[in-house]
Amino acid sequence: MRAVIRIIGILALLLGIWWILQGTGLAPVGFMANQMPWAYRGIGLVVTGAVLLLFSTVRRQ
Repeated sequence: MRAVIRIIGILALLLGIWWILQGTGLAPVGFMANQMPWAYRGIGLVVTGAVLLLFSTVRRQ
């Protein structure tokens, strides 16, 4: 289960970074280019991915 959460967290981080790059216009590809709402959604996805990664690596007792 931890491995699945870790993979989802990594994918969420990568997708969030891509959305930020597209939304801010640093990667002007597709319909999301220069659309700031996508950058904001990307920030949320990056935070979600980071929380998932943190959750998957913390040892429970």
